[in-house]
Amino acid sequence: MKRYLGLDLGSKTVGVAISESGIIASTLTTIRFTENQYEEAANAVSSLMKEHQIDTVILGLPKHMNNDIGIRGKISESFKVLLEEKTNKTIILWDERLSTQTARKAMIYGSERRKTQKDKKDELAAVVILQNYLDYKGA
Repeated sequence: MKRYLGLDLGSKTVGVAISESGIIASTLTTIRFTENQYEEAANAVSSLMKEHQIDTVILGLPKHMNNDIGIRGKISESFKVLLEEKTNKTIILWDERLSTQTARKAMIYGSERRKTQKDKKDELAAVVILQNYLDYKGA
């Protein structure tokens, strides 16, 4: 059975979700790294991939609502290449539009405290990204 990691890449954090079944995504962790030091982030993700024997990574690709790819999207594209070079695994870019807003709404609906929302939003956004991919793949 394939094992998946979902990533929500920011400038200082990477939200990480995992699916060991290929059906359901769940939160794993938030990786914190020095701002804009993506090599550092890639090393941390690579370690997690080895530890959890990950086959495929789903990396959020931020796009503008008009489908254009901006600076953050280009950073994700570069991070994909960096991670592929480090791990020799399949890295799939996945449209992540509105994933953070979806995660925040879920936390607000669940009455999470503001501090918890701030700490967990990246992990939950990664869950949304990974779950959207798994649902699409399974359909």
